[in-house]
Amino acid sequence: MTDDRVYPSSKPPGAATANPTFPANKAQLYSANRPAYRQPASRRRTHSRGCCCRCCCWTIFVILLLIAAAAAASAVVYLIYRPQRPSFTVSSLKVSSLNFTSANHLATGISLSVIAKNPNKNVGFNYDVTDITVYKTSPGDDDVVIGKGSIPSFVHGKKNTTLLKSTIGSPPGDLDELSAGKLKGELKAKKAVAVKIVLDTKVKVKMGSVKSPKSGIRVTCEGIKAAAPSGKKSTTAATSGAKCKVDLRIKIWKFTF
Repeated sequence: MTDDRVYPSSKPPGAATANPTFPANKAQLYSANRPAYRQPASRRRTHSRGCCCRCCCWTIFVILLLIAAAAAASAVVYLIYRPQRPSFTVSSLKVSSLNFTSANHLATGISLSVIAKNPNKNVGFNYDVTDITVYKTSPGDDDVVIGKGSIPSFVHGKKNTTLLKSTIGSPPGDLDELSAGKLKGELKAKKAVAVKIVLDTKVKVKMGSVKSPKSGIRVTCEGIKAAAPSGKKSTTAATSGAKCKVDLRIKIWKFTF
């Protein structure tokens, strides 16, 4: 006889059936410990960086090469020509007038002669217009401008001696009261005053086919004694003790003279 009885289930009604768990295999463990994969940078970006670096290196190399070549060429030119500074000497200074026409206005008339010598065999100088300023000097006091003049531009050839002449006129403005008072006292006492002459200009140096850019040059001449004339006859200043200093900085690359 068949048993038709229904036996109840051991699980409560409505409970979900859980999936069985198994231990992780080796492949799963390796995947968990392996770092995340990163896609490498593109080859195009790496290639462009390399090109930029090579271009920069070549540019720096070419610049350094040009600098070295210029320095070598300048050294060769300097050693071949051995340039020296020109020299200047005050040969004469004659005062035709040095008196006050008003309280502070000075009337000046001076004839100046300067000798310029170029000692170089293969170097020439091209001078611009030279400005001349004549000062009255005294220890402990500021220099006082008593005259202004100029010398036209000129070419100073190799191994050449040139006589430069100029007429010095009155200063452009009136003197201040203090300077005018001191100068009046010296002129009335018939004293010779100490005079300083300053020449300012620009010069270009020529060595063979090489020409330098224009450079400033200043010539300062001191040790001159001049007195005002008592009548119409000019007085001659004492220039035997005059010394001229040439301030010239001609640059040939890193070489100066």
